Amino acid sequence: MHRHGYRGRKFGRERDQRRALMRGLMISLVEHGTITTTLPKAKELRPQAEKMITVARQGSLAGRRRLIAKLNVDTANRLVDVIVPSLKRDSGYLRVTRLDQRRVGDNAELATIEFVDEITEVAKPDKPTRKKPAKSAQSAGSSKKEDK
Repeated sequence: MHRHGYRGRKFGRERDQRRALMRGLMISLVEHGTITTTLPKAKELRPQAEKMITVARQGSLAGRRRLIAKLNVDTANRLVDVIVPSLKRDSGYLRVTRLDQRRVGDNAELATIEFVDEITEVAKPDKPTRKKPAKSAQSAGSSKKEDK
């Protein structure tokens, strides 16, 4: 059997399970900023995550909807509103670093995947609350009398 043309890793899972795995890793990465996983999973996640970040950089409604389809609403909004403004580069947003230790159970190689730039939380200014003027009983009653 030839070895050319085999792209991507299967991780011993079916297609839907692989998609769910990558989705979960991406959500964790956006929520925590850095995750520790096996080296092959980190290597597979990096290009997919960088493509999603590139879509988020557009800032359009269509791009946000594409992210929501792949992730979830809260994660997509955090990616667009918090993480993308913190990035100071055009590409290469993520870094995969091999760890020295291996996983205890199966001796798998571990790696961390993290954002290259420091992610700073954007403090949203509190919206000033406007009090609506309360309707008085007299003004409500007088308008009914005038209509008659």
